[in-house]
Amino acid sequence: MRSKVAVVTGASRGIGRATASKLAKDGWCVAINYLHSRDEAEQLADEIGRGAALAVCADISKKSEAFMLIDKARDRFGSVDLLVNNAGICAHTLFQDISEEEWRSLFATNVDGAFFCTQAVLSEMISRKSGIIINIASVWGQTGGSGEVNYSATKAAVIGMTKALAKEVGPSGIRVNCIAPAATTTDMINNLSEAELEDVCDEAALMILAKPEDIANTVSFLASDAAALYTGQILCPNGGFYI
Repeated sequence: MRSKVAVVTGASRGIGRATASKLAKDGWCVAINYLHSRDEAEQLADEIGRGAALAVCADISKKSEAFMLIDKARDRFGSVDLLVNNAGICAHTLFQDISEEEWRSLFATNVDGAFFCTQAVLSEMISRKSGIIINIASVWGQTGGSGEVNYSATKAAVIGMTKALAKEVGPSGIRVNCIAPAATTTDMINNLSEAELEDVCDEAALMILAKPEDIANTVSFLASDAAALYTGQILCPNGGFYI
């Protein structure tokens, strides 16, 4: 029996890296997508083992490169069983100061990237009548974040896409779910001071920040047979930041 095949976008660092590592431990062959962090992606592929990992440079905000990513994973490992749309960028800008370029840049990566990669895997999943798509959103897509209107809007779009697509492809045996973390200890919050991080912690019921591994464990669950009845769901490993 062939190994299961996963593609994880934005997998060289943070949540994506932890996710690719966890899926590999679960027995998946993993295509590790990156754009700028080649050394980190290649190092991760070495850690997993080249027989089960492939690092692929692709700008998933461009349709041709998103489809190329999926083609390379398919050529190396076979049919893609799982897509994790994790790649994302953020910006902290007051609404009136958001430039058109910044607005479009966030949507290109956070929304268009998920759209293109999903289109690239979907036809084969539909014909096979099986497949799993997991989108990484954010608590700001549920609540909105002051000073992060553009980021919040992209993540709300991802949540809406998840729910609608789950209804559309459910009859084909495809599960589509979403994970909406709160603040997680990745590069996205490196600019916060200790005092600011403490304030973020204080807003969560458990008064802790999530680690990338916490989100990876949630991906692992949604990708498993234990989640056979989960589709169109938004799972929120946020420590009680939003209840």
